[in-house]
Amino acid sequence: MNPVIHFELHSPNLEKSLEFFRTVMGWELNAWGGPHEYWLAKSHQPGSPGSPGIDGGMMRSPDADSRTVNTIQVSSVDDYVAKIVAAGGEIVVPKMAIPGVGYVAYGKDPAGVLFGIMHPDSSAK
Repeated sequence: MNPVIHFELHSPNLEKSLEFFRTVMGWELNAWGGPHEYWLAKSHQPGSPGSPGIDGGMMRSPDADSRTVNTIQVSSVDDYVAKIVAAGGEIVVPKMAIPGVGYVAYGKDPAGVLFGIMHPDSSAK
């Protein structure tokens, strides 16, 4: 089974959304500092009993639409890209490296649901 390991919130008004989730949900939001504008969202206390959930990120929407994208951990992005296409899905953002983290790609299922796939690799560049 492949678990959801990360969420992304895409906002057309990132500043307003960052303030909202900090204030209302108490999330810790910090600029990633990578090559793209991206904010890491700490939304739970890992390892704390009774603290379910996953962490994620927030970014400015690339097309002014709001959306939530969940990323699923897989054993190999390359293998799962092939499986997605074979099952009638499509790849909308090809495999790319997240330096020091791993590799990610974004796809859509045959109904148009957007999702990410990722495999960890600390040597990714």
